Amino acid sequence: MNLDDTIVAVATPAGRGGIGVVRLAGAEALSIVAPMLRLKHPLEAGRAVFGELVDPDMTPGGVDPSNQEPRTGVFAPHSEPHSQHIDEVVVTFFAKPHSYTSDDVVEISAHGSPVVLRHIVELALARGARLAEPGEFTMRAFLNGRIDLTQAEAVRDLIDSQTLFQAKVAAQQLEGALSKRLKPIKADLVQLIAQLEAGIDFAEDDVSVLPDATILERMASVREPLEALARSFAYGKIVHEGLTLAIVGRPNVGKSSLFNRLVERDRAIVTATPGTTRDLVSETVAIGGIPVKLVDTAGIRQALDEAESIGIRKSMEALADADLVLAVLDASQPGGAEDGALLEQIGVRPAIVVANKADILSAQFRVPSSQLPRVRTSALTGDGIELLREQILKLAGGDSAGQRESGFLTNVRHQGLVRDSLTALGAAQAAVANKIPHEMLLMDLYSALRPLDEITGATTNDDILNLIFSTFCIGK
Repeated sequence: MNLDDTIVAVATPAGRGGIGVVRLAGAEALSIVAPMLRLKHPLEAGRAVFGELVDPDMTPGGVDPSNQEPRTGVFAPHSEPHSQHIDEVVVTFFAKPHSYTSDDVVEISAHGSPVVLRHIVELALARGARLAEPGEFTMRAFLNGRIDLTQAEAVRDLIDSQTLFQAKVAAQQLEGALSKRLKPIKADLVQLIAQLEAGIDFAEDDVSVLPDATILERMASVREPLEALARSFAYGKIVHEGLTLAIVGRPNVGKSSLFNRLVERDRAIVTATPGTTRDLVSETVAIGGIPVKLVDTAGIRQALDEAESIGIRKSMEALADADLVLAVLDASQPGGAEDGALLEQIGVRPAIVVANKADILSAQFRVPSSQLPRVRTSALTGDGIELLREQILKLAGGDSAGQRESGFLTNVRHQGLVRDSLTALGAAQAAVANKIPHEMLLMDLYSALRPLDEITGATTNDDILNLIFSTFCIGK
């Protein structure tokens, strides 16, 4: 990948639309687009200019105009007579270093015809541009110091967002929320390293050596916020990836009706006949900004035929694979051993006991002994549904401090590096306790610093960069 090349790509999704954007970045961006554009006004940095897209190699009759007068740049008040009009466009120029990549960037907004957009790219390629690799625009922004690695990864997360809350979290990361949270931690660690280095290198100049108690205290001031950051991953992972919630129970307890209430449309078939659901039905909804994949399952009982037997087996698989479980009981019936057996199968998994049909609650209904949280609902009337959503969010961790603060971990790579740093800090604390010389202690402290640098990209090898940016879409 030559970062001196001028690159081009379609920056909008594949398919037809009202508008499509082609992006070029690099030193030759302006000279490459000049022959294909006839603009009403000269291009200025940060301004959108209306004009025409023309084919520079063909006259309206298809004659090669190579023997005609040479063109005189991007600006021309009218279309030249020897150029074939293709489309009307709006062109925006971003001059370096005030652009997304810190290079000269030109964006051509045309009508969203795949043929037109592809033709613009082909014209640019013919004049020396190179087709951009996935994520190459953002990689250039990172390599040019425009953003750090956490912000680059936030660009991908923002594009992949399924809920508004996910987009807001990604936007916070794009603004540098995680980097800002790491900055004081790294500063404290670097300061400790510097003082230990000075005590070793300038001992003859009476530079004091830090006592063990002070070193341990300074390391604790680094470790505590780092551990809090590591704990934030439990919630951040759910925000980033979402979770799966399985709705299980005996036949005819209202699982599918409850599923439809949570989805807010009639997605699953509901009848009065027990055992209507034979296969898994799934739908993803946003609860508190978290993507939740709801899975409606077949009623669990002694199967009456082969089809129901297969459905029940799939229900048990969904129960095993789910992050959360709704164990639905029929509150209009007294209940019995089958409900107790279901809760035993759930065991210690995160789950909520839902007493459904509470609008016709039986005086004899009893929930089997269980420590699981309980919610009464009526899928028919909608009573208790909001309370159920709140309980789902609470069980998912949505009421934790992580939701109220910015800069929490949402990325597995970041979480692993924070853990590596904590492990190295633990080794450093053990070294102090065992009276290990400061030269060896510094090795552990540097081992704690390097993973934090890798999070922001201060010290990251090319293989990691290629792996990260290869997951981006082309054009970003």
